Amino acid sequence: MVSLLERYDAFLFDLDGVLYRGDRPVPGAPDAVAAIREAGRGIAFMTNNSARTPDEVSGRLRTMGIPSSAPEVATSAAPTARMLADRGCRSAFVIGETGIRVALADAGIDVRAGDAGEVDAVVVGWDRTADYTALRRASVLVDRGAVFVGTNADASFPAADGTRWPGAGALVAAIATATGAVAEIVGKPNAPMYLDALERAGGGIPLVIGDRLDTDIAGAAALGWDSLLVLTGITDRGDLAASPVRSTLVAEDLSILAR
Repeated sequence: MVSLLERYDAFLFDLDGVLYRGDRPVPGAPDAVAAIREAGRGIAFMTNNSARTPDEVSGRLRTMGIPSSAPEVATSAAPTARMLADRGCRSAFVIGETGIRVALADAGIDVRAGDAGEVDAVVVGWDRTADYTALRRASVLVDRGAVFVGTNADASFPAADGTRWPGAGALVAAIATATGAVAEIVGKPNAPMYLDALERAGGGIPLVIGDRLDTDIAGAAALGWDSLLVLTGITDRGDLAASPVRSTLVAEDLSILAR
């Protein structure tokens, strides 16, 4: 029987609920990643969170015993910046933290301050410092014709203590409600995130590994890619039975990759 490590060229991992929960690695995650590397296969780490830079994400993984490098990390920030730069965007008002701000600046886009009068785009990511003033300015700029982009549409952020904090999608929703505008979303389950991750992993035949049916697995299915749903995060077997979204494979944990 052909093993998963022989069947696929690139393994694209979601992070929270797959490789770690809070500040702790999911049991078996370091061994699974090590097995893929020993087999000479490509790896990428995907996250919708645009707050951290790839260096920061990679550093966090390393502290949990999962060797990684910044070029292997695909956040929603890089494809967002690339998309806007390709469209000729030269300035943006941003609600978001370091990751998206650095990505936009690296793409040659001027990140304007809170008193920006005119910009090409309003970009919204997860931001723990967002306040009414920022939401008001973003809404005014969208009303004036700025392109409205969300790094992702995750309504909530899973905090380490199990509570849910407002995610980037909640901030996008506030502006959308105020203006009636619909944001263009870049992150999972949309294709740009997956294509960026596959490029980082070296191409070939991918396997997407995630814990969310509505993002990780749905996005893979839309591209016609195989997926592995692990039951170490958000989704349980009850959710799986009730959902129209189906993964190629289902496993209790990542030990299936180390066999």
